[in-house]
Amino acid sequence: MKAPVSWSKRIEDYLIYRHSLGFELKSEAGTLKQFANFLDQTETQGSLTVALTVAWARTSKRSTPITWGRRLEIARGFAQYWQRYDPTSEIAPLDWFGPPHRRLVPHIYTEAEILVLMEAAAQLTPPNGLRPATCRTVFGLLASTGLRIGEATKLTRSDVDLDNAVLIIREAKFHKSRLVPFDPGVTAALRSYARLRDRIVLRAESDRFFLFDTGRPAIQSDIRYALRTLCARLGWQPRSDYKHHRLQDMRHTFIVRSILRFYEQGIEIDRAVVALSTYVGHAHVADTYWYATGIPELMNIAAERFHQYAWETQ
Repeated sequence: MKAPVSWSKRIEDYLIYRHSLGFELKSEAGTLKQFANFLDQTETQGSLTVALTVAWARTSKRSTPITWGRRLEIARGFAQYWQRYDPTSEIAPLDWFGPPHRRLVPHIYTEAEILVLMEAAAQLTPPNGLRPATCRTVFGLLASTGLRIGEATKLTRSDVDLDNAVLIIREAKFHKSRLVPFDPGVTAALRSYARLRDRIVLRAESDRFFLFDTGRPAIQSDIRYALRTLCARLGWQPRSDYKHHRLQDMRHTFIVRSILRFYEQGIEIDRAVVALSTYVGHAHVADTYWYATGIPELMNIAAERFHQYAWETQ
């Protein structure tokens, strides 16, 4: 008699299928493997049911409806796939535990905070080493271009064209590449950093633009640790729904400050936001407008524009 196929094997096949379509599913893969282990341990050989999916979602260490909802959302992707092979399988409703996502308020940095943070980076160890300069330069680059931290740390030397003042972002989110021009101030900072890097690091482990003193590439966790260390020393508390300061909030800051500047300068907002959306690498312009909820100033402008629109259409 043929042994039944385990849920672990079924989910492994599902991940292979999704990877073949270009999806990375880095975090989702671990969650789905937990789902498979749960189903195998419960010796579930029949169809996938809503009851089983909901029961698994509740096994999360974080007992909150939004966490359960996010786990349910991930499991639904597999359930939709598996229903092709077993039409009797059930797909749990997305809103079973309520909305699986909510808009968390980010920390919007002031210009003064960015400057203080960059100055404080000089106190990082080792003294007179490359790590302080690397963190300082990355902070400045994120704040002045709105790059994702992963985009910044993956830059190679050939990706940073200082002569033409442009960054080449390769295979970023959604596998999209783009060019990111920058102003003369950024050019000077990157050129100064490159000279220091090449003077300190005589033998690099890779061709990455941002390195540490040993010659190894600077990675996201390194820069994130430096940010939190510096904010703790400065006694800063995040003005957000998050417990810690985040590198992503520098991107939030760049986008909302850019939109606010468009309004202040009287620039045609819709055209400007489309250009901004392309610049920061958003897949849809709606993703850029979503950032407008980041600061009260923009919400007030949006409310005033709607009020004016409603008045004119009466």
